[in-house]
Amino acid sequence: MESLNKDILEYKLQLSKGQIQKAYKGIMTFMSELRSYLENRYPDFSASGLYAGYMDMTYFAMTPADLKVKKLKIAIVYLHKVGNFEVWLAGNNRKIQAEYIDYLSGKNIGNYKLSKVLPGVDSIIETILVEHPDFDHSEDLIVQIERKMINFIEDLSTIIGD
Repeated sequence: MESLNKDILEYKLQLSKGQIQKAYKGIMTFMSELRSYLENRYPDFSASGLYAGYMDMTYFAMTPADLKVKKLKIAIVYLHKVGNFEVWLAGNNRKIQAEYIDYLSGKNIGNYKLSKVLPGVDSIIETILVEHPDFDHSEDLIVQIERKMINFIEDLSTIIGD
């Protein structure tokens, strides 16, 4: 097992270069702007706060009323290690998540990925929104994420049913 002191030395070395802080701040700023944009565009959706994470994932929920009553939510997720955006259907808790994974296991969910009930897995269904995001063109990136998020939500109404 690696020494925490050794890990912290590497952490400090990387931070001394300055790029990690700049990149992290840029990601957090973008996620905050994306959340605000979507909240303004979809006032009937319930928006959660921004979860910054531990440099593993950063996300927020944007949930339409019809999913909220089913104790489901839509999560817009940035995965730091791979550097992409995903959208997840998630449950309000592990019990709801497990019930929906079981319910959907025999259904056609198209090209979406059905999750397994495992520790550390937070999604029910997930898909990539943007594999190689261009943060230098943030307005275009926001529109791209919005369009694919709405397509995902529309597809869910068919997959889950009323």
